[in-house]
Amino acid sequence: MAQKPTPKIKSFKDLQIWRKSVKVVEDIYVATRTFPKEELYGLTSQMRRSAVSVPSNISEGFARFHNKEYRQFLYMSLGSCAELSTQIIIASRLKYINNAKADILLYNIDEVSKMTMGLIKKLNTND
Repeated sequence: MAQKPTPKIKSFKDLQIWRKSVKVVEDIYVATRTFPKEELYGLTSQMRRSAVSVPSNISEGFARFHNKEYRQFLYMSLGSCAELSTQIIIASRLKYINNAKADILLYNIDEVSKMTMGLIKKLNTND
C-alpha cells in the first residue's frame, strides 16, 4: 500500500506543535482567571508569559533561515515548557487550581515538550 505524501508545511500555522501549544496558552489563560487578585502581577502574569513564549518561539524559529537558529528557538520553547510546568505545580500546591486541572495542563505541556524534542531531532538529521 502506497503512503500518502506528507503535505508541504508552508507556515508555522501548519505545524501541529504550534497549534497544540496555542491551545495550552488558551487553557492557561482560562485557568488563571480564577487566581487571587494579588497574583495578577505575580504567578498569573508569569504563567501567561511562559505559556505565550512556547508558540511564540516555535513560530519565530520557523521563520529563521538556518536549522541551527530554529533549534535554538525550539530549545527556548522547551525551557518555557519546563518553567510553565513548575508554575502549574506551584499553583496547585497553593490551591489556586485543583489537582485534576493541573494534571491535564501538565500532560498537555509534556506532549508539546515531546513534540518539540522530536522536531529538534528531525532538524538535527537535516543538517
